[in-house]
Amino acid sequence: MTRPTRHRSTLATALAATLAATLLAGAAPARAATPAELLAGYSAQAGAPAVPARGQAFFTSRQGQEWSCASCHAALPTQAGKHASTGKPIAALAPAFNPERFTDPAKVEKWFRRNCKDVAARECTPAEKADVLAWLIGLKP
Repeated sequence: MTRPTRHRSTLATALAATLAATLLAGAAPARAATPAELLAGYSAQAGAPAVPARGQAFFTSRQGQEWSCASCHAALPTQAGKHASTGKPIAALAPAFNPERFTDPAKVEKWFRRNCKDVAARECTPAEKADVLAWLIGLKP
């Protein structure tokens, strides 16, 4: 009788370890529903707390490409911006000014991936995402 119990215990331990590893490896932001939950997930992936001032610097400065994030989202993303190339309007990015922002994890990842490639010619790191998001969350009316 000890053998099946030990097997179940080993299996349960292995499943728990796999779940924990999956969450730490990046699945946490995919389950988030609020900007704060996304921030917590990116900070966990980065292994360090976010630094809002570093996020502001990243957002407003060029990262080796022609555009910065502010080129389309405005230097103070509490207001609407417009796409630098197409002129298409872009709603305010700061969550306090646009409650729909950073509520759909799939959209957040899609836009970080796309925009980081435009701005930095690469995907942003979890630390960069956390820093930018922390700054944006801190912008209040």
